[in-house]
Amino acid sequence: MTDFSNIIDVDEGSFDEDVLQQSWDVPVVVDFWAPWCGPCRMLGPMLEQLANEPGASFILAKVNVDDNPNLSIQCGIRSIPAVKAYVRGQIAAEFTGMQPEPILRQFLSKIAPNEEDFVLNEALSLMATHHWDEAEEAFRAILDEYPNDTRAALGLARVLLRRGNGEEAEEQLQRCRNGQELAQSELLQPLAGFLIQYADGWDDDDPSLIEMQYRQAARLFARQNVEAALDGLIDVLRQDKRYRKGEVRKVILAIFELLGDDDELTRQYRQELAMVLF
Repeated sequence: MTDFSNIIDVDEGSFDEDVLQQSWDVPVVVDFWAPWCGPCRMLGPMLEQLANEPGASFILAKVNVDDNPNLSIQCGIRSIPAVKAYVRGQIAAEFTGMQPEPILRQFLSKIAPNEEDFVLNEALSLMATHHWDEAEEAFRAILDEYPNDTRAALGLARVLLRRGNGEEAEEQLQRCRNGQELAQSELLQPLAGFLIQYADGWDDDDPSLIEMQYRQAARLFARQNVEAALDGLIDVLRQDKRYRKGEVRKVILAIFELLGDDDELTRQYRQELAMVLF
């Protein structure tokens, strides 16, 4: 038995009480492992660290599959490490294999939200209602306390992009290297680069007319005139669909990602983009 009250060793005799029954009061995450398993020796300490964090709202139950073969068969364990989360006596979520910390935090946030998750949800609500100052402050506060929270890093990047700050937004996007945040950060990256070019100045002093339109769109977006910026970018594509080797299209798609699929501008300009390209 471990020294931490929320990390317990479980065997075939105690599984029903310590896992199934206890999961009616608090989520129980079961780590099926073995001493000879290398990935288990990496995953186990990470789970224990998360279970021992202040505000953790789940019990971590450790099951040695070598010592409990019947329980392993009963739970359908075919490979290890295997993790199953029980809520109200039922499996609520599960995964197998080694996972990085950001993925583990996402997994736990779905079945056992902690104080960090609640604060993050408040920050996301502020961003959704366009309270940019408050949202930025909230995301920064989360990252001060939880520097590895890629969800907060992505949220802060989104706020910074909406405010035209491409350079710091790119720094935050670089922190999103796992899970769902990675895919979203890659979609947003062209917009960060677009704004960085505007902030740093451009490479030449005698741009063409189409290039001047492209740069004007960056200026408009940096000043938070999103609709006018989209108008300018769409007009650039009307003149040359492959201008800047596809960069313009990627910037537009990044703006759609930033606004969200339900935003009126996204719906309107997605149709216009399709008409221009196809």
